[in-house]
Amino acid sequence: MLVQVNDIRKKYPGIWALNGVSFGVEKGKVLGVLGENGAGKSTLFRILASITRPTNGTATVMGKPVGYETRKVTAFLPEVNPFYGWMRVMEQLEFLAEFYPGWDMDKSRELMSFLSIEDNVKIGTLSKGQQAKLKIVFAFSWPAELVLMDEPLGGIDPPARNRIINTLFGEFRFGEQTIIMSTHMVSEVEELLEDVIYMKKGKIVLSGSADKLREEKGTSLVGIFEEIAG
Repeated sequence: MLVQVNDIRKKYPGIWALNGVSFGVEKGKVLGVLGENGAGKSTLFRILASITRPTNGTATVMGKPVGYETRKVTAFLPEVNPFYGWMRVMEQLEFLAEFYPGWDMDKSRELMSFLSIEDNVKIGTLSKGQQAKLKIVFAFSWPAELVLMDEPLGGIDPPARNRIINTLFGEFRFGEQTIIMSTHMVSEVEELLEDVIYMKKGKIVLSGSADKLREEKGTSLVGIFEEIAG
């Protein structure tokens, strides 16, 4: 397993954000982490990105405990914008390229052209949708072993979501990158997901192969999500 999570628990004052989460992800797979707001998805991603420490449990990436070493092979797209608003787009990308081995600036430019992002504008002047696209440029500009995408479609106009996500996964993904994506926009990414876990109130309530779950439940992932959401 490229990613292994064992009985992860995370407690904040008065609430368990995660309560006994365990799963594994094989190299090269695309895993969807599905659930409504407050299900614990963002907390899980922050733990895998080595930004937040769990209260209990363990997580490993490529057999190593999540921490300094695993950050070198992990690209993390948080739901919130992580960029410097005063920097221009290309300045930000050149700054990031200094920290990530194998960064491909030609690929960055190709992605920006595809996503219609100008390279000389200040990030603070970009719309929410453009900033979301810039996060995607970051994720696919270097050959990270693990790509964590927390609500990557937030702010992107509905007509563009499907075209962007399918083209990115089909043309810009480095080799055998493993991708874990959280979203509540299940219909836009359903065809891309190979495995899924459904979370509710900090726990996994259903997990497995996307194809097998569709067969067992007799409905789409969207239908399963709606059933679990209640």
